[in-house]
Parts: sequence; C-alpha cells; structure tokens
Amino acid sequence: MTGPDATGVLTGLLHAWQRAFNAHHPTEIVLLFSQDALFQGISPRLRRGREEIFEYYDRIAHGTTAEAKLLSAALLGQAIVHGFAEVTFTAPTDDIHRIRLSIVAEQAEEAWLIHQYHAATHHDSGSSPPGDTGSPAKVQ
Repeated sequence: MTGPDATGVLTGLLHAWQRAFNAHHPTEIVLLFSQDALFQGISPRLRRGREEIFEYYDRIAHGTTAEAKLLSAALLGQAIVHGFAEVTFTAPTDDIHRIRLSIVAEQAEEAWLIHQYHAATHHDSGSSPPGDTGSPAKVQ
C-alpha cells in the first residue's frame, strides 16, 4: 500500500506536541487532536474531545517537561497512521516519570490530527507512577 510516511507523520506530531507541552500551552496541544479524539492519559478517566483534553493538560504543573521518542510507526490506511512512543516527563521537582504512548492519527484535509491517544505508565524500580492519585496534575 502506498501512502504517507507514517514515521514522518508521527514524528512531526510528537515534536509539535512536545514543544507545546514544554511551553505549557494547552491551547496549542489540543489543536493537534481531532474534535472527537479519544484520550486516555495516566489518570483513570477516559476523555473525549478537545475541551476535556484541554482541561487535562491545563492542570499539569508549570515547569513539567516532556521528551518523546518514537519507537515504531505504521500505515493503517491512506489517511491513518499508528505507532508507539516513549515519553519521559520531568517534573519541576526533578522527579522523572516514563510512559509508553499508543497513538493513532488521521489526515483531516491538509493536517494530520491525533484521533486516539493512550498512555500507560512505564515503571522504573523504586518509582511510583504519576497517575496513582487519579490526578493528572502531577505529570501526565
């Protein structure tokens, strides 16, 4: 099947997401998501749509940064790509939290948008996952 470069699409989206996340610009982050995106961060609540995704990212502590690394990407169709990434969050307290991210993106007119986002904690020995309290405010 011929189509877009899945690695290029996801790398571009993750780079834009990381830049907006590190600048604490939730408005810019949500523009990377489709209007009806499904979003599962570290908190137990499943979110749908840009408004709920904005609320999630707006609660993240200022000064928290993220570094995303694409692990794999593949084409699902002419206008759909999916992949996996590892994201390392550093809190203002210098605590480090790692997640594995599953992402599905769709082409909408000229732009690629995240349609599904699912994060799962990636435990290091001796650290607790950031979502243990059910609150996204700590990291993600």
